[in-house]
Amino acid sequence: MSGHLLIRPPGFPTSGNQYNPMFPSCMFKENTRAYLALAVVCVVWGTTYLAMRVGVTGFPAFLFSGLRHCTAALILWLVLPFLKKKFSFRYRDVIRQVIPGILMLGLGNGVIGWAEKYIPSGLAALIVSIMPLYVVVINFITGDGRDLNKKIVTGLLLGCVGIVLIFKDNLSDLGDARYFWGVIATFLASLAWAAGTIYMKKSAATTDPYINTALQLTSGGLSLILASFFLDDYSELQTVSSDSIWALVYLILFGSLLSYFCYLYAIRNLPVGLVAVYAYINPFIAVGLGFLILNEKVTPYTAIAFATTVTGVYFINAGYRKKKPREEVKDTAQAQTLEDTKVS
Repeated sequence: MSGHLLIRPPGFPTSGNQYNPMFPSCMFKENTRAYLALAVVCVVWGTTYLAMRVGVTGFPAFLFSGLRHCTAALILWLVLPFLKKKFSFRYRDVIRQVIPGILMLGLGNGVIGWAEKYIPSGLAALIVSIMPLYVVVINFITGDGRDLNKKIVTGLLLGCVGIVLIFKDNLSDLGDARYFWGVIATFLASLAWAAGTIYMKKSAATTDPYINTALQLTSGGLSLILASFFLDDYSELQTVSSDSIWALVYLILFGSLLSYFCYLYAIRNLPVGLVAVYAYINPFIAVGLGFLILNEKVTPYTAIAFATTVTGVYFINAGYRKKKPREEVKDTAQAQTLEDTKVS
């Protein structure tokens, strides 16, 4: 989630919204499609928490997430030749995608799926929204080379307040051991996702982003299938509901594939700072859907925790944009793939 330096499609006006006859109208249509793609990302990734919650109520949790990512990976591998993507990559390139795939999709997304068997989907989304705080802390501890400025520190403090409010809002439920460990697991999953994000930032990818994604989906999915053999209760398969099956299909086609293609399209045709708005909209949609469809609890503390956390994330992003050299912004936009999808 980078700066506000505008990265426009070729032929797009360099200032304002004035019509210029030298620029074909198709460029404006392309920009409209990019906004529609961004809208898909904002909405669909916000619905994935609800879909996961519905899915794992009738499926073994790790098997559910493993099937989701493995099936999405298979579809993507089959589609890549039609996109004229070359399959030439080195062993080192594979490792660079396998590690974040396991961290972000296996230990991140997969553990979130397990946690959602015991905690509300809206709560999971709120906890995941603090992931940028982990990124800042890990970077600082490992010597990222950046000094903390006032905006980043303000964001960290607001994020900590948001965490306290999240716990306070759910204090009465934490007495339930499964609920308690579901909350803890969600925090740890966000930490794993942050670690995967940092690894990807520091290990520059040399292959196509679509191939990178296919490798990540494959490694993350296979790691979850392996974990399923040891951690899942397969007796749950006897009671798989049609709702859980449809949730799985939805997550494969929309949560993992369509929304990701839309994300890549948006990030290439819109300002990076604008595309980052999905990170603020996703938790709002997740909490709202959990309340409306699953009758999940929403209190004034929930609203305050959401507002505080999102504001903290905004300040952190603003602080990093202030420190990032302008010439790095475009490279960052090209490097961002699954690491910015959050744990959806």
